[in-house]
Amino acid sequence: MNKIFHGDSLEVLKNIEQESVQLVFADPPYNLSGKNLKTKNSKTGGDWSKVNETWDIMEEQDFIEFNNNWISLSKDVLKPNGSIFIACSLHNIGEVTMGLKLNNFDIKNIITWQKTNPMPNMTRRVLTHSTEFIVWAVKGKNWIFNYEILKELNPEKQIDGALKQMRDVWNFPLVQGKERIHGADGKAIHPTQKPEKMLEWIIKGFSNENDVVLDPFCGSGTTCKVAQNLNRYYIGIERELKYIQVINNRLFHQNKIEQLEFKNTLFEFLLN
Repeated sequence: MNKIFHGDSLEVLKNIEQESVQLVFADPPYNLSGKNLKTKNSKTGGDWSKVNETWDIMEEQDFIEFNNNWISLSKDVLKPNGSIFIACSLHNIGEVTMGLKLNNFDIKNIITWQKTNPMPNMTRRVLTHSTEFIVWAVKGKNWIFNYEILKELNPEKQIDGALKQMRDVWNFPLVQGKERIHGADGKAIHPTQKPEKMLEWIIKGFSNENDVVLDPFCGSGTTCKVAQNLNRYYIGIERELKYIQVINNRLFHQNKIEQLEFKNTLFEFLLN
């Protein structure tokens, strides 16, 4: 528990104990790179929203197989009543939902993330893209759903001020300001950093303290950081070495990391 693995999620997931994880949150590749997306001089962080990474480029059939494979492996490590949340957009929601269905997950909600500060429409030929999605699915029955906690988290209230049921449309801004992690050049370190509050709602609402939360595409480490803050155990997997130190800084506040295990491309990092 409380480990970050550097390696390919398709390999690392095979080494995690089966049926040991309560909650998976995944922000997998959307397969959008290599398409000349440009958002120069944005006021919310320059051109950080341009996703043009090698890990985000696949042929369509390879992308379909990739989604099916990592979702299948995630199911193996989930407890019988475990939940999985997958971030996606209109560009890959089809592959995500099909991967879940092929692996016999039961899709419960498709949460719409309404961005309160979306990037402007550069082409002026389509409506401004202001939403992404988080697909919630469960492995079996008796899944955790902390109804009262979700009502407390819901910023919307009844007319009389009473708590209100959480709906499937969540309003969060794109990450910016102090929460946004920047490099020495002032640009965002990771192109798809997710809001901490979004992960707080998911982890509080669909797991309990001392449960295990897994992120197979750890990125900037938001899932693991929020799980740590909320007294959950975490397991993170990240393929790109450049993000490992970013995650380390968030979790361990610059403390020294000791390499404890080396096996092919698999590294396990722990706080020394």
